[in-house]
Amino acid sequence: MTPASPTLALPSASPELAVRLTAGLAAVDELLRVVVDHEDPFIAAASAHLVEAGGKRFRPMLTLLAAEVGDGINDDVVAAAAGVELTHLASLYHDDVMDEADLRRGVVSVNAAYGNSNAILVGDLLFGKASELVAGLGTEAVRIQAQTFVRLCSGQIRDARPVPEDVDPIDYYLGVLADKTGVLIATAARYGAMFSGCPPETIDAMRRYGERLGIAFQLADDLLDVTSVPGESGKTPGTDLREGVATLPTLLVRQSVDPDDDRLKELLGPRFDLRDDALHAEALGLLRAHPAMGQARERTYDVAREAQQLLAPLAVGLPSGSPADDAITALSALVESVVNRAG
Repeated sequence: MTPASPTLALPSASPELAVRLTAGLAAVDELLRVVVDHEDPFIAAASAHLVEAGGKRFRPMLTLLAAEVGDGINDDVVAAAAGVELTHLASLYHDDVMDEADLRRGVVSVNAAYGNSNAILVGDLLFGKASELVAGLGTEAVRIQAQTFVRLCSGQIRDARPVPEDVDPIDYYLGVLADKTGVLIATAARYGAMFSGCPPETIDAMRRYGERLGIAFQLADDLLDVTSVPGESGKTPGTDLREGVATLPTLLVRQSVDPDDDRLKELLGPRFDLRDDALHAEALGLLRAHPAMGQARERTYDVAREAQQLLAPLAVGLPSGSPADDAITALSALVESVVNRAG
């Protein structure tokens, strides 16, 4: 299994930083393989299914990069990074059952390969393995892991429920994203700072940076769902539209009072089923041309800028080209990479 190269996600990383991150990711991947192994071959294979499928390793890479703001990558940082990735993988097992997915990371999904019940149970097993890893890092790490898990679950629950009548739909949606996506990315950055000896104010800044980064990551996904081109991004255009999933662009359209938007609002409403190819194509074309796309993109950039602004105080007084300065530069570039990605 070859770990994703951080130089692909971090084009601004210095050669020295890229070497350290590559070595750190290799150590994380090795630990993941050890942790998910099991004496029962069936459980071992099901547990390793997504580990072996690879992926970007975005969250553990962020843990390693955040550690470079402090004293650098060490065994505790690697263990924390592996714990974050296991938590993420476990959530994917459950997501695929909920979404009735057939593919994940280009391979057959665990639920399709092993059945829904086994997918749920193996996901639970991976959550347990993640907690076991984190338990070796101390009580504060365990508390953070538990709080992260609670927010992950609450975000998923709220995402599947109607927006309360007295709540702004966009505010509600952004809150769901903070829980469902932002919190684990926040924990990834927080752990990296914690276990590399950073002071409390830096740890908190990295936590807040990670949460904004996670929200920006998901908002960029909203845009990609509409703008992606088959064969270029790895995404199927308009998947959220077809499945009736509310995203920031569609929420902005629904708030419009312009009569010219009536047809698109009608298509996005309960009257039409966008699993119909002709209706789906019409809605996707109208949405691509709608000003809501520009508005959603600007909101995404606003969140991205908030993440970058949290890094600025950390760079004050650092020697140019020092490991910490390189890491902060790379963390800022990572935000731009996330919001401007094509896949």
